[in-house]
Amino acid sequence: MKSPKKEILIVGFALFSMFFGAGNLILPPFLGKNAADNWHWVTLGFFITTVFIPILGILAHARLQGTMYDFGKKVSPSFSLIYCLIVYAISIALPAPRTASVTHEMAIAPYFETSSLLTSSIYFILVFIFVMNRSKVLNLIGRFLTPLIIIILLSIIFIGIFSDNTITGATIFNTPLVDGILEGYQTFDAIGAVVIGGVLVISMNFKKDASFHEKKELISKAGLIAGLGLLVIYAGLIYNGALFGGTFEKEVTRTEVLTGLSTKTLGNIGTLFLNVLVSLACFTTAVGIITGTSDYFKGLFQNSQKAYTTTALVSCFLGVVMGQFDVHHIIHFAIPALMFIYPITIVLILLNLLSEKVATATVFKAVVIATLVFSTPDFIQSIAKNDTITNIQSYIPLANYNLGWVLPALLTFTITFFLSKKKA
Repeated sequence: MKSPKKEILIVGFALFSMFFGAGNLILPPFLGKNAADNWHWVTLGFFITTVFIPILGILAHARLQGTMYDFGKKVSPSFSLIYCLIVYAISIALPAPRTASVTHEMAIAPYFETSSLLTSSIYFILVFIFVMNRSKVLNLIGRFLTPLIIIILLSIIFIGIFSDNTITGATIFNTPLVDGILEGYQTFDAIGAVVIGGVLVISMNFKKDASFHEKKELISKAGLIAGLGLLVIYAGLIYNGALFGGTFEKEVTRTEVLTGLSTKTLGNIGTLFLNVLVSLACFTTAVGIITGTSDYFKGLFQNSQKAYTTTALVSCFLGVVMGQFDVHHIIHFAIPALMFIYPITIVLILLNLLSEKVATATVFKAVVIATLVFSTPDFIQSIAKNDTITNIQSYIPLANYNLGWVLPALLTFTITFFLSKKKA
């Protein structure tokens, strides 16, 4: 029995909304500006880590029908616990504060002469209030925010495409495809798929008598719809960034490029409207991240409300501290964390898509260990350049692209799989 079209569209839109983070909107136009005539290669790379891998993460959740903890438990329960703790720590320390920074740069700084510390302080006091009260207002706002932002963005994209602008200059990237992949890390979408994908999949109103294959078909089609929607928005913004790239100053920031595109296509009123909507969407994202993290620690400490409140307080304090920095600095701070956690997350997503006959516990352990070992040089180099590590990387294929873990993980998977098959 085929899934009803209406249900597929509802689920597809839910998935789209989940990945459509307001903070992520500042990344594609800036990427396009720097990509210039190689915008299509950058788009392909960006698509891999912002659409393809996250949608695979949703499909993995549909197969597991579990939580984030289930993603890593085949490696070991201890590993899965540590992995969950690291992911939640990264979530409250980087993407949540970045929402405050984006809000300040887009909606406050252009109109008011106030400090970013004041913005982040007020912002996270309000976040804390909403987290503690779990207001349904946010859900109602969220329903209308995404469609409105999409309408504005599509207007920017189509007006830009039919403008008289042409792409001028050459790309500043040596490897546009790889730069697109690595910039996609900054969306945190693969992590988002692992963190809240399970909650979303399980909470869907499936019919009780629906079979596994019917559920999988619905998720697959909905994932395709969400993926196509994201690709259109991301590709359109990257292309427009390339089209208007020559009109921006060399030292322009990510938020200034998005705001500039809006002004050049929709005028000042359109830009003001976009800035307000993006700020509200940022706020709902921050509340969602901190609520989810607080819920996790509440469950970890036997449903303790004290643990929930403490986590919310610590998260909001971190938000105030980190949120006062500009977006560029937060993105820079995020690089080491992403170099560490993203390869492991990608590997866990891919392994959980495979059947248990193929991805056995032994395969999980071996591939994750190989990934961890060979991604460590990238992690160390992202903190501080080290000549010894550089020499080691010279012997690892793709390491000069910060992808030294890819071939070792694939080779380890192949060897471990065939050895396990022989023993069986």
